[in-house]
Amino acid sequence: MKYKILGIVILVAIAIQFIPYGKDHSNPPVVAEPVWDSPKTKELFVRACADCHSHETKWPWYSNIAPISWLNQYDVEEGREHFNVSMWGVQKKNEGNEAKETFEKGEMPPWFYVIAHPDAKLSESETKEFMKGLVATFGEEEDDED
Repeated sequence: MKYKILGIVILVAIAIQFIPYGKDHSNPPVVAEPVWDSPKTKELFVRACADCHSHETKWPWYSNIAPISWLNQYDVEEGREHFNVSMWGVQKKNEGNEAKETFEKGEMPPWFYVIAHPDAKLSESETKEFMKGLVATFGEEEDDED
């Protein structure tokens, strides 16, 4: 019985590899970028954020294996939709002024991204420098409490 179940699991694992979603690893051309306040801010952004929030995604080998490929594709699509430095000034949803707060709250980068990309985990001093750079590049988020 356990061999039958194992066989079914293996067949399903092979079959899902043929689902096309998650296989489009395209990086559209960079249309425009923000004017970064410093090369260091840009470098920290590339380390911690660019895979999902730019058109310069580095697609690792495991991004070709379903179901992980589905998660990677979804995360990149969502990241590019909400905040994309490669479409700066063109994409209306780019709310760079929210970047500092999102990063400061620990919402970005997601914990599961940091596991696979340990270099995305910034030190305390890098985090402080990055947040200052985000404010200098994108501005401060405005409070809606009036």
